[in-house]
Amino acid sequence: MKIDLMNTTSSKINAALMDARRASGSTAAGMVLTLVIVTDEGSAYDALKAANEASREHPSRILAVIKRAGRSPRARAETRLDAEILVGSDAGSGETVILRMHGELAAHAQSVVLPLLLPDAPVVVWWPDNAPQHPAQDPLGALAQRRITDAVTAESPVGQLAQRAASYTPGDTDLAWTRITGWRSMLAAALDQHPAKITSAVVEGESYNPSVELLGLWLTTRLRVPVERVVTAGPGITSVTLRAKGGSITLDRPDGLMGTLAMPGAPDRQVALKRRETSELIAEELRRLDPDDIYSAAVRTPVERLREPASETEATAEAAPVIEAAVAAPARVTAKVPAAAAEKAAPAAKKAAAKKAAPAAKKAVAKKAAPAKKAPARKRSGS
Repeated sequence: MKIDLMNTTSSKINAALMDARRASGSTAAGMVLTLVIVTDEGSAYDALKAANEASREHPSRILAVIKRAGRSPRARAETRLDAEILVGSDAGSGETVILRMHGELAAHAQSVVLPLLLPDAPVVVWWPDNAPQHPAQDPLGALAQRRITDAVTAESPVGQLAQRAASYTPGDTDLAWTRITGWRSMLAAALDQHPAKITSAVVEGESYNPSVELLGLWLTTRLRVPVERVVTAGPGITSVTLRAKGGSITLDRPDGLMGTLAMPGAPDRQVALKRRETSELIAEELRRLDPDDIYSAAVRTPVERLREPASETEATAEAAPVIEAAVAAPARVTAKVPAAAAEKAAPAAKKAAAKKAAPAAKKAVAKKAAPAKKAPARKRSGS
């Protein structure tokens, strides 16, 4: 069932929801939470589709807030609320209300949303994109127990992680963190099966993917070892290697579908490690509404703690002083001749030296023996 209300109010929306529930034969709400989605027209369809699919596991009232402030001064001065109500099969396992707020009303969305929240039920706010810098201080975020953002949609995903760390409040989470749940579970299970003292780790994945950084930061905080970050073509995270003295533990997923777990002393195993849809990520986040302390520790770890492999240019620059020193003072290499060969070569060397010295000696003797010529006498002149 679909109901359109133009230029309406929150009380009229509530009344329409009650009428729709009675018409469908359900007098009780039967929903466990309120999910508020703050989005725009471009992202509304995908976000609502993901939320409706997640509501099959968590029956909820979904409130989609679409702010349309207007481009012209006249449109911005106009204040209007349009609502689209979906119940029954069109709304998953709950109720969906799409709220389009025009003009100045867009700056006071909390005043419209507050009367529509389910009584005595937790509230979750999700920003599919364009999340505020401080979700907990946002007027809508202040109504919620959990606040979900997605750093992947930001212009600078790694910079967005730094902002999430600076503004973290218990109850905040990010879908970039939810995406690595499978990786964290597999690596933890591998260390349970093969306990080893990890000395370092390597995380490989595509560039500008905050999930790669978060996985490296999680390994840094939990294992307290240096972690190296390697950029690959993706998709997503492609490999994680835990180095130990007895052998490395490697979890490799080159195609984004199946992973291969390799451990010392055990055959390689294929593990399911598929990249999940947004609906699955939202469903996972709605399973727990308490603060995530592990996410808090990981996101607050500076990204600079991750090391990057030295490039060829850096390696050449490091080697340049060594090369210059070698050119300035070349090392002298002395060939070692075996003793037998040296003995054989000695007489020949003596003969060659004697042969070379003979002409010089003859010249010196001849020069010594030659008589000195008398100088001509000078004529004496009169005084």
